Amino acid sequence: MRRTLRARICLSVLIALPAVGLGSGTAAAADPDAVASPEPVPGVSASAAQYSQHSALDAALGDRTAGSYLDAKSGALVVTVTDEEAADQVRAAGAQAKLVERGAAQLEAAMAALEAKAKFAGTSWGVDPSTNQIAVEADQSVSASSMARLNKVAASLGDSVRITRVPGVFTKEVAGGDAIYGGGFRCSAAFNVAQGAARFFVTAGHCTNAAASWSATSGGPSIGTRVGTSFPTNDYGIVRYSGGAQPAGNVNLYNGGYQDITSAADAIVGQALKKSGSTTRVTSGSVTAVNVTVNYGDGPVYNMVRTTACSAGGDSGGAHFAGSVALGIHSGSSGCSGTNGSAIHQPVREALSAYGVNVY
Repeated sequence: MRRTLRARICLSVLIALPAVGLGSGTAAAADPDAVASPEPVPGVSASAAQYSQHSALDAALGDRTAGSYLDAKSGALVVTVTDEEAADQVRAAGAQAKLVERGAAQLEAAMAALEAKAKFAGTSWGVDPSTNQIAVEADQSVSASSMARLNKVAASLGDSVRITRVPGVFTKEVAGGDAIYGGGFRCSAAFNVAQGAARFFVTAGHCTNAAASWSATSGGPSIGTRVGTSFPTNDYGIVRYSGGAQPAGNVNLYNGGYQDITSAADAIVGQALKKSGSTTRVTSGSVTAVNVTVNYGDGPVYNMVRTTACSAGGDSGGAHFAGSVALGIHSGSSGCSGTNGSAIHQPVREALSAYGVNVY
């Protein structure tokens, strides 16, 4: 990790910066001095081998699996399968197999029905392989008539769908304040990334939609310029550092320390992770659903990840990570109730692939 004074200044203000005010939708910071939220119940730590098995088996099994999760007691990777031949393949790869009723195609069909018949702002749905279901959440903005419609559609899909009412409203958690600034807004950065000698940071696309030039202080000199943005549908964007800056590849832990980031992976249901953002700082949680659709008021985003990490306005664009592994870019949440949040992240590997960059 190459570290310079300029780079350290950038990272200390920038890595967990709050999201900028973009209206209803994602996460931004309100108070940079706010204390961290209470810690939710932690999940299970994922190993490098489990990340690899998770990705490889999902690709190899196709519709004969409905996804993988980490067992809360043993920590083992459990892969859902629809037949014994697939189960043997999973065991041969060193993971545990669980026979389930529904494969990927059936769960995708249920999500397609929700998309077509119950797509209301304030709802989200995604795959929970641990229960072999589509886990639907509806926030407090969803009206009684919309809830009735949602329940009717879910009932037509049998026990493949479960619905939970969550407090708060799904927003992109953006607000004014001090962090990184662009176009009058403030956001958080997720991870520093590289393409050859060039250095960039990735953040939420609803942030980079708002401005091309970004600064570390309000009205201050530019530290970087937007070179890509995608929101809605996705929620990622990328900013190239100015002046040959070589910032460290780490995340602010808000305790005087930093977590080095050396690799990226897709999150696994049941695993533990942390979120770093400038409002709630570092919070912990676990992954509860993948392939999540979130219907924000200004457009849907797809293939997201739902977690229990607490967040608040100003956390948009921040980092979701597990140890040295980058997992996601904070998008938004329905807020935090006690120690349980419903925070959404954009899988970081998709953003890295889209821009041809890598963490370091």
